[in-house]
Amino acid sequence: MRVEEAGLIYKTSREIRGPIIFVEDVKGVAYDEIVRVTTPSDDEVIGSVLDVSKDWALVQVFGETEGMDLNVGIRFTGETQKIPVSDELVGRVFSGSFTPLDSIGRPLSTDLRDVHGGVINPAARAVPIEFIQTGISAIDGMNSLVRGQKLPIFSESGLPHNALAAQIARQATILGREEEFAIVFAAMGIKHEEAEFFRAEFEKTGALSKSVLILNLADDPPIERLVTPRIAQTVAEYLAFDLDMHILVILTDMTNYAEALRSISIAREEIPTRKGYPGYLYSDLATIYERAGRITGEKGSVTLMPILTMPGGDITHPVPDLTGYITEGQLILQKDLFLRGIHPPMNVLPSLSRLMKDGIGEERTRKDHGDVSNQLYMAYAEGTRARGLVRIVGQVGLSERERTWLEFSDRFEKEFVNQGLYENRTIEKTLDIAWDLLSILPEEDLIRIKETYIKEFHPKHRRVG
Repeated sequence: MRVEEAGLIYKTSREIRGPIIFVEDVKGVAYDEIVRVTTPSDDEVIGSVLDVSKDWALVQVFGETEGMDLNVGIRFTGETQKIPVSDELVGRVFSGSFTPLDSIGRPLSTDLRDVHGGVINPAARAVPIEFIQTGISAIDGMNSLVRGQKLPIFSESGLPHNALAAQIARQATILGREEEFAIVFAAMGIKHEEAEFFRAEFEKTGALSKSVLILNLADDPPIERLVTPRIAQTVAEYLAFDLDMHILVILTDMTNYAEALRSISIAREEIPTRKGYPGYLYSDLATIYERAGRITGEKGSVTLMPILTMPGGDITHPVPDLTGYITEGQLILQKDLFLRGIHPPMNVLPSLSRLMKDGIGEERTRKDHGDVSNQLYMAYAEGTRARGLVRIVGQVGLSERERTWLEFSDRFEKEFVNQGLYENRTIEKTLDIAWDLLSILPEEDLIRIKETYIKEFHPKHRRVG
């Protein structure tokens, strides 16, 4: 090693394996410390300390190591990765490493925040109780999102989760508090055309004015993918807990994130677990997800909607499986609905929002919301069962009551779940559509709804009144 004005430069690299450099004889190095790697041709690449022991360190490089030899200079800066934050971040577009992708330049701020922030202390968490309207009936009506909640979307390759993510980002709002609401949208491992789609969608609809976009491309270094969601959460925490805003964070696709984590684990020669993922996948995902929530005494909040694709539609795959343990429900997109032209192709029966009951009802959405949701679940489940019987006995083999349930399920998918890409429904509109569908059923079958609500909201009684 040699001493220069910038500090110690180590020339003790012993191995380069993918994006990992093994450095020996190091002193005083810390985990997550930023590293500057200088090649013999004086090119500089940024990295960070992935692992450290008494006299060696593993450095992960945020860039290409192809063609790099062991004669590189390694300088440990003594600092962790930090990003500048300010209220001017809203309306901006950045890369996965927080390099500006618009024409405005790097944010000018002396307030630097470590991207490896801590999770919210469970003792300081406040209960999520405020409804967030996404404008999508399948979510708002039956799987409501609540401020401070962690509600993932489980999808499959080929399904329109990107279009759904963009629609939620365009339409989401807290009723009566639009001026305090913003979106932090982070995409990981996406194609160039997908990045252009997101930028164009946000720009042409005006959603960019209330959003921060962070786009990591598929041909960017995999290491950068591990930092992207942490940058997004850091930005969200600043806007929420320093500026008292309500922030919705959308992360897509967390499976790409997990794949990058697995590739780094393999390069480190760690012992793999299920599907080759490292044993710490659960705790690693938790360090991202658990940064969302509400804090007692704070006005702002961070709500999280991670989107992930299930390889082969396998919900028991490690990424959706572990995500389900950390989050508060799941929204499931289904290929069968997509092939029948339903958008969003959301199967509401296995979908669940565990905090929905705390965010709906009188003074939050509408007093009949909970009962209507329960009745929709029951009616659609009966219709789905009748649809299964049709495959066995044919429609002529169904009873009159079963044919009514079948009609309900068909119309429920076409009129309630299905809606246009740019159709933004209020919660009142969603509930009114639900009542119109429930009017197909005999009134005596509406056993999940209070009699007083039937008399007030049922279309038959509204017409009489």
